[in-house]
Amino acid sequence: MNDLNVIELLIKYKYYYLTGIKITLLISFLSLIIGSTVGALISLLKLSKYRILRFISTVYIETLRGTPMMVQIALVYFGSYVMLGVNIDGFLAALIAVSLNSSAYVAEIIRSGIQSIDKGQAEASRSLGISHKQTMKHIILPQAIKNILPALGNEFVTLIKETSVASTIGVADLMYASKIVQSNSFQPFNPLIIVAVIYFIFTFTLSQLIGLFERRLSHND
Repeated sequence: MNDLNVIELLIKYKYYYLTGIKITLLISFLSLIIGSTVGALISLLKLSKYRILRFISTVYIETLRGTPMMVQIALVYFGSYVMLGVNIDGFLAALIAVSLNSSAYVAEIIRSGIQSIDKGQAEASRSLGISHKQTMKHIILPQAIKNILPALGNEFVTLIKETSVASTIGVADLMYASKIVQSNSFQPFNPLIIVAVIYFIFTFTLSQLIGLFERRLSHND
């Protein structure tokens, strides 16, 4: 069998690559949404005046940030049966693990965004009789969200790359697509080149868009 070049491989096995792109982007996007929601709650715990809540949030964040995502995915995938007696498919296991991992990073992004707001604004609000809850909702959070949006965009770029480890539990993402093509074409190298180029196109494009968004925010300020 003659070796197919990169273009011929891409055309012949486009179904696998298109499926891989869809799964990769779906896991990344859903994980960012779920991770941002959970991360927002964790960040509020981290900023709480109660020491026990700060301790719980710190343990959560440091544990997830301090262990590899591949290990976390494996723990969710295999641990769901060992601990709960429930078999979950690879996609759901990857989504849960990646979402939890992302939430730890997003929690720190949101925390730093809130703390970047001048404390004088909160003090001024208290002097005007505005409650802490109203201050956070109407004054601090709107400004913090504006500051953290570029960082959340960068987190999405990171997720697109890191979700490649989901292929280890059989999720049909881009890396899994490359393994199928390698097996079918008996070519170990060219399928990886295709995947690398696809990842680069997505991450480079998103990075440029995020940079443009940041410049516009800076101009508006």
